Amino acid sequence: MSFDRLRVFQKAYDLSLTIHKRSLAFPRFEQTELASQLRRSSKSICANLGEGMGKQASSKDVIRFIRMATGSCDETRIWLKYANDLGYINAEDYRQLHEGYCEIGRMLSGLIKTWSAKGSPRLL
Repeated sequence: MSFDRLRVFQKAYDLSLTIHKRSLAFPRFEQTELASQLRRSSKSICANLGEGMGKQASSKDVIRFIRMATGSCDETRIWLKYANDLGYINAEDYRQLHEGYCEIGRMLSGLIKTWSAKGSPRLL
């Protein structure tokens, strides 16, 4: 199955676009710091899913990339907390984005379980 047909990829991609657009409003001095980190970690989820699903050398290799995507998901949640606490995003935006990344984390965990149990599932 192609990575771009995965619901978790689609959700992560949509949220990374939202983060990219919102982070452009961060203070200028944060553009090379917090905003950049936030953009990179959110996009890394998608990139790892694409690379892992594209290679599909083995289930173990695919799972390794899904785990890297999970780490990027957790990293994104940390940067979002900083952005909220520093006042760069409002509480409602933080809540929505945080919940979105919590859901992505659960979806990635489910994907790991599926690949672990079935090897190379046809429908994810």
